[in-house]
Amino acid sequence: MPTVPVKLGSRSYEILISAGLLDELGGHARNSLGAGCGRAILVSNMTVGRLYGERSVASLRRSGFKVYRFSIGDGERFKSLRTAESLFGFLIEHGIERSDVIVALGGGVVGDLAGFVAATYLRGIRFIQVPTTLLAQIDSSVGGKTAVNHARGKNLIGAFYQPAVVVIDPDVLGTLPARQTQSGLYEALKYGVILDRRLFNRISDNIDRLKTLESTELERLVARCCSLKAGVVARDERESDRRKILNFGHTVGHALEAVSNYRSFLHGEAVAHGMRAAARIAERLGLLNADEREKLDFAICRVGKLPSAKTLALDDIILAIHRDKKVQAGRSTFVLPVEIGTVVMRSDVPPRVIRAALKDALK
Repeated sequence: MPTVPVKLGSRSYEILISAGLLDELGGHARNSLGAGCGRAILVSNMTVGRLYGERSVASLRRSGFKVYRFSIGDGERFKSLRTAESLFGFLIEHGIERSDVIVALGGGVVGDLAGFVAATYLRGIRFIQVPTTLLAQIDSSVGGKTAVNHARGKNLIGAFYQPAVVVIDPDVLGTLPARQTQSGLYEALKYGVILDRRLFNRISDNIDRLKTLESTELERLVARCCSLKAGVVARDERESDRRKILNFGHTVGHALEAVSNYRSFLHGEAVAHGMRAAARIAERLGLLNADEREKLDFAICRVGKLPSAKTLALDDIILAIHRDKKVQAGRSTFVLPVEIGTVVMRSDVPPRVIRAALKDALK
């Protein structure tokens, strides 16, 4: 079984990756938490809960957990303080204690929200990530970023809080809609652009196999992306420096999500638009040549057609960019590629360059 360690001293944990692992969830939870943990709160949404809730509950019960279930709405707009408040109330009502555990079964919305509640309820209760979307498996379940959204920006209210273990079963991706798979592949391309040209080329060369969820290629992709992210997080857990490169495409991507009220784009789709914009900024600044930018455009195109952003007002997008949590001293920070596999961070991009790049990327 591929195992990726996240080395953070006393907060270290493992990412476990293997087909069929969902049925072993209880055993791995018990190994990570010890005999003193008696109750597990399984947080999911209705769709994932219907598909994989019973198997998860059965596995946890076999390992001696008493299980409670809590369901949230399906979609980014439910990653909110209102939903978090409902979950807080549920935990209080059932007398959940610090020795218990929250298990996040779902995509990035479920994982981020459950992790945020775990970080803040009783000033910290343990939690486990069980990601069920490709994007969550390769990215959002790893690294301890937890948050809820605000109407004025994405992930503005959150905490760094590491899980006890991440349990990844690639088999569960078989029930994903094609659009969700594509969303994850856009995010996978991000890792290639910022850290690993060979990974970028492998994804580009095997797009069709990945889109059809060919098991060997898929497991390899998940393990490599998790390994890359684990290495970055181990060096910069709280995003003071190196970890910021993981935000490639996210400055514009988060703005698109916020301006569209989290209804028009899956996260990976918004990030893909953001990567296209960042590449055009880099090209206009003389950092990236046109051939490299076109390679990124072509790879994104091969993954699938992006939802249009043409109806969104450019001024609204730019305003949302300036509200992003990565703004420092009033300046937006952009992660910009200088070639496939290498990026730099710049906070001195002229407004006219941002505007021109956005017009070109989103047309």
